[in-house]
Amino acid sequence: MTSFLREEPNKILLVNGARQIGKSYLIRYVGKKLFSHFVEINLKEDIEGDRVFADVRTPDDLYMRLSNFYSEALGDKSDTLIFLDEIQNYPHLMTMLKFLNQESRYRFIASGSQLGVALSETPSVPLGSVTIAQMYPLDFEEFLWATGVGKEWIENIRQCYLDKRSLDNSTHNILLKRFQYYLLVGGLPEAVNNYLVDRNMVRVRQTHRDIHDLYRIDASQYDKEHKLIIRKIYDLIPSNLENKKKRMVYKNIEGKTGKTFSDYADEFEYLTNSGVALEVSAISNPRFPLAESDKKKLVKLYLNDVGLLTHLLYDLNVNAVLQDIKSINLGTVYESVVAQELVAHGFKLHYYDNKKKGEVDFLIDDYAGLTVLPLEVKSGKDYTEHSALTKFIENPEYGISQAIVFSNEREIFTKKGVTYLPIYYCMFIQNEHFNGSIILPELEPV
Repeated sequence: MTSFLREEPNKILLVNGARQIGKSYLIRYVGKKLFSHFVEINLKEDIEGDRVFADVRTPDDLYMRLSNFYSEALGDKSDTLIFLDEIQNYPHLMTMLKFLNQESRYRFIASGSQLGVALSETPSVPLGSVTIAQMYPLDFEEFLWATGVGKEWIENIRQCYLDKRSLDNSTHNILLKRFQYYLLVGGLPEAVNNYLVDRNMVRVRQTHRDIHDLYRIDASQYDKEHKLIIRKIYDLIPSNLENKKKRMVYKNIEGKTGKTFSDYADEFEYLTNSGVALEVSAISNPRFPLAESDKKKLVKLYLNDVGLLTHLLYDLNVNAVLQDIKSINLGTVYESVVAQELVAHGFKLHYYDNKKKGEVDFLIDDYAGLTVLPLEVKSGKDYTEHSALTKFIENPEYGISQAIVFSNEREIFTKKGVTYLPIYYCMFIQNEHFNGSIILPELEPV
């Protein structure tokens, strides 16, 4: 965000993401740091209150309201940032962003928890004038930073990952314990902050309860026609993940047989666009790029934060995660945190589903090798047993060059094309094309 505001003066940044993940705090922090004049307008409060900006139709109207709203004299584009928070409440302002950007009087930034939904309903999307950035809860590496782990220490761990070197027992145990704490606390900023105060899980779980209730209310608030179905799908996520297949059973949504994904496509899109759920769609015949094979008939949904999941599954019984209890299968929790990491790192999620050959937890595009990378997540001692993954990588039609299995085990090794990694190394699986620059060589003169 800092680099965008410094280096991209000709576009407006739209920060999208679920509520309570720290969007407003981050924009406020960066905005006040970079600009002499920072004006924050919460449009959700406005639409529920005085509706000062409800009838704004031109940039001049907006500037006049701003002058009344902000008592100090504003500067210009170089020193003034206008923050339009929860902009999805006023679709007409979404359309106006194009003209505000063209006039270039001030810098603008906007955020919202329903931007994906709002943009799909905006009659004139401001293409070319905005850049959309997706924001997620803290991933595991960010959780380590927040809990006082030095970046140098993490970089040393990252180098071990890159070199495929196993950590020593002491470091492994320290990192695995912090990973278990992350499973309990999750990455929602308020939950992390409450954990940092006194490590009181009662307070953390109350935060999870409040935010989960807020998401349930949101799920039934924005779309009046489909609100009950949206809420029902959201409520079904934890129980579906506890099933063997883990995918959504469509007949359970309304208790009607014969239902398919197409009957609920809008509701699924709403939940994923709002950021409260992560979608993983089935691929039966994997080819790079995976988007060409995505038919979305069989879908898994994960919650956007692993702390919410462990709250719903185990409540205050932290030993379910911290101790090796045979009756507790943490497979669902481990899969959820891997899904959360991969999405935060820019991957589109799929899984392999074949009636004869079984399932593989995750498939992601390997852009470097122009192939598909399968990932399997194991929480038990039998982590080297994976018949479906073995059949998958042995199929010559798929052209799979490597696979990864995550588990609790410390030792890293590769056997028959499968690399076995400790579960905490999921934080280093990066989409190299998600960030950075790719510079093409100069063309030969004609």
